[in-house]
Amino acid sequence: MAHSPTGSTAPDPTWWRRAVIYQVYPRSFADGDGDGTGDLAGVRSRLPYLRDLGVDAIWFTPWYRSPLADGGYDVADYRAIDPRFGTLAEAEALVAEALGLGIRTIIDVVPNHVSHEHPWFAAALAAGPGSPERSRFWFRPGRGPDGDQEPTGWVSNFGGATWTRTTDPDGTPGEWYLHLFSPEQPDLNWDHLDVRAEHEDVLRFWFDRGVAGIRIDSAALLVKDPALPEVPDASGAGEHPHTDRDELHDIYRSWRGIADTYDPPRVLVGEVWLPDHQRFAHYLRPDEMHTAFNFDFMARPWDAAQLRESIEATLAAHRLVGASATWVLSNHDVTRPVTRYGRADTSFAFATKRFGTPTDLTVGRRRARAAALLTAALPGSLYLYQGDELGLPEVEDLPRELIEDPMHARSDGVDPGRDGCRVPLPWAGDAPPFGFTTARTSWLPQPSDWADLTVERQAGDPSSMLSLYRAALALRRQERALADGDLRWLDDAQLGPHVLAFVRGDDFACVANLGHEPVALPRGSSVLLASETDVSRDRLLPRDAAAWLRMPTT
Repeated sequence: MAHSPTGSTAPDPTWWRRAVIYQVYPRSFADGDGDGTGDLAGVRSRLPYLRDLGVDAIWFTPWYRSPLADGGYDVADYRAIDPRFGTLAEAEALVAEALGLGIRTIIDVVPNHVSHEHPWFAAALAAGPGSPERSRFWFRPGRGPDGDQEPTGWVSNFGGATWTRTTDPDGTPGEWYLHLFSPEQPDLNWDHLDVRAEHEDVLRFWFDRGVAGIRIDSAALLVKDPALPEVPDASGAGEHPHTDRDELHDIYRSWRGIADTYDPPRVLVGEVWLPDHQRFAHYLRPDEMHTAFNFDFMARPWDAAQLRESIEATLAAHRLVGASATWVLSNHDVTRPVTRYGRADTSFAFATKRFGTPTDLTVGRRRARAAALLTAALPGSLYLYQGDELGLPEVEDLPRELIEDPMHARSDGVDPGRDGCRVPLPWAGDAPPFGFTTARTSWLPQPSDWADLTVERQAGDPSSMLSLYRAALALRRQERALADGDLRWLDDAQLGPHVLAFVRGDDFACVANLGHEPVALPRGSSVLLASETDVSRDRLLPRDAAAWLRMPTT
């Protein structure tokens, strides 16, 4: 049986192959009811902004009912909107209104775990050892004569232990349960038929409501080796006890089968953190996911050789399975580009996040502008995290008592966590909360010096980051060459080793100068758009700058 959505978006079953997808973190986008927290009413009020920006789809981080122990990635009910964000009826209206403006909707699904407040986990705790209710999770007795040692020595993705011990009704210590993230996020057992059936029903629930696709959180972690062995120093392909196991692919083939019954087909987007490009590509075979996030490119330093290596490896891996690549500079977990690119170490790794790391925001902003043009010119789809189009920096001086991210708490306060990139957006005005809310303050405080970064201020400034993004996305839509496909490197000796230059189609080129000295633009080219204003006049591309060019044809 096929299903058809409503809305005015022209049918295009492969729209995702070149789309611009804007990530909305609902708590921090816009507040519609004046309580200081972003919500769906706020998003609905700002849909014209997203239309004018030029995006094709919105990806929402979790909007479900949740205690927000991990920013909503601890889901208590997949079929209910958290009351802080709105109602199911509002979500349905938002999906329809966005589609009427030509903007599709992608939502997060978090299949590896649920909230400790999920009815299944409450039932498992109440039922006790050996019960059918506990078989949906990973409950195990502890090691040692008193069972007081964790079943394994696995390390959490948030740092620290992956097991928490329960307490039996009589007050004595009980079994342990597995959580690859925080204790408030118990892992599901994907060998259980209930778990598989429930998630397939959740997909249908949201697909029936018109969402264009799902983003699959922690997509490589679902399946565990039932023997629960320790993590070896090295493991063969598909043999890690809880990451990238071969059994995962049957799950996603089943999900793809569901997505393909809809008209148009729904899209599966994976969050797949894997260093092996070939293993990564396995998730993108024609009967599995449509696309997946390209974390390798995002984490690379501001270095021409490194970025070219990532681009080439990414395109080669995707070419093997006929998939479209994705390009992204940040998300709700990652230090914002303006801050990251202004540091001595411009790469990204969770392990290196620390308080007090120096950054030069002037340098970072120039590089972030150049990176915007570089990524938008690459073959495939582009993901844009809310606020990056405004050039927002990471907020690194949040009061410690207001930081909610469990990565901060589980590091004993050493890791600043991810809340610094989740501070609410500035829309208008000269002082916080900058039009985000009618309340006196927002749920996380905004810096007092963000007046020049508001949408209102930047919209009227042709040299602003917002104006650059609007121009780039408009050109990206117009240029036939900037579709899914391939690129041809422009290896011009005059450009030097610190320049990335490539051609798309017959006559479109992108040149990005990551070196320390200006470089001359290719002879005969004309500038379509540049990250710095003096490029056309001087015919020189400054350091940390990029330009889109029209090349002469023979």
